[in-house]
Amino acid sequence: MDRTRLQQLLARESAEAERRNPRSKAAYERAEHLFGRVPMTWMNKTAGAFPRYLDTARGARVTDIDGHEYVDFCLGDTGAMAGHSPAVVAEAVQRRFAESGGATAMLPTEEAEWVGAELTRRFGLARWSFALTATDANRWSIRLARAVTGRPKILVNSYSYHGSVDESLIVVGPDGQGTARPGNVGAPCDVTLTSRVAEFNDLAQLERELAHGDVAAVLMEPALTNIGIVLPEPGYLEGVRELTHRYGTLLINDETHTFSAGPGGCTAAWDLEPDILTIGKAIGGGIPAGAYGLSADLAEQLLGRADLDLIDMGGVGGTLAGNALSVAAMRATLEHVLTDGAFAAMATLSERFEAGVRAGIERWELPWSVSRLGARTEYRFADPAPRTGTASAAAADTELEDFLHLYLANRGILLTPFHNMALMCPDTTERDVDLHTEVFAGALAELAG
Repeated sequence: MDRTRLQQLLARESAEAERRNPRSKAAYERAEHLFGRVPMTWMNKTAGAFPRYLDTARGARVTDIDGHEYVDFCLGDTGAMAGHSPAVVAEAVQRRFAESGGATAMLPTEEAEWVGAELTRRFGLARWSFALTATDANRWSIRLARAVTGRPKILVNSYSYHGSVDESLIVVGPDGQGTARPGNVGAPCDVTLTSRVAEFNDLAQLERELAHGDVAAVLMEPALTNIGIVLPEPGYLEGVRELTHRYGTLLINDETHTFSAGPGGCTAAWDLEPDILTIGKAIGGGIPAGAYGLSADLAEQLLGRADLDLIDMGGVGGTLAGNALSVAAMRATLEHVLTDGAFAAMATLSERFEAGVRAGIERWELPWSVSRLGARTEYRFADPAPRTGTASAAAADTELEDFLHLYLANRGILLTPFHNMALMCPDTTERDVDLHTEVFAGALAELAG
């Protein structure tokens, strides 16, 4: 690729973004009382000099304060996989908060049992508890795993994503050993004291780490996300389950992003049997929500431990976890929006999106690849597709990603502002997908000169 041409195109698209979005730019420059000028520093992870500011969002559409409408394939980085403000969820939230009240009464509602039963139907885990985020669900699952096994360490895959869980910020270094993930902020201790790491798709490395006998749980995504999609090779997930059984280690499946694989995520689609399952974001239809599920045996073991403070200050829970508002949103989302039929339609659209990207790659004979996980599609600047998180991280190209994201955004399309992720929601249309195919082809033609 002609890097000089790429830099020229990136400069052109950056200038166009500033020209098109004066109100967003001004709002960003005025935000002097916000850390990093944004409500949450992730919002600075954007192509260009400033983020676009939200005005409205409905279904698969977002409108910014400069009046530009976008086809939204980012969908809040999975948080809005149900689409923005689904009517049935909005009605349930309005009914619970404005009419019934008591959203933070610290009392259970009958709807919680319905949600738990539905999560069991979808994922197979017998007992459920709720959180506000998947990060919290992962943290609490880790504490339970340590309690029941008496072991201190957690094993994750290199460049996996589990939110801001301290134990997960470890990667495989150049020497093949675990080391802190670059950029980790304010770690409470050396991450190798709490964690072990193995490359995804590497059973030999996983066994070497488990053989130390100090791993309470393997916390993993059934397919890596948030670093590009890295799919499991044949036999890998079966091997993970066999090794965790052999070494007395619990298995935690984090389905927060891999929920895109279907109504029961990869766990149902691939007939997996984790001991614990965590999920967040999408199940609340835009209202903060998370959950973790336990196998019946594990739940019984934990509840039978009189020495564990599971009710008060033992470190499991939070004042707002399982609040009535989040529970109402989860029920509405799971019952009426992210249904089995919706997932089938979303996957079909994602296949169409994948085909459009692949056609562009093949047209220009680019050394890129595209991978799909149900309703989620991502492309990487590597061919063949990376088989480990470290390889996928190495395939990143910041200038190229920024150019593509700005080019698309300036023409009315939003992807996640990193790792080229596109997600379908129940309101996404074939026309939306075809627009991306057309604009993406235009970007590739410009790169080719």
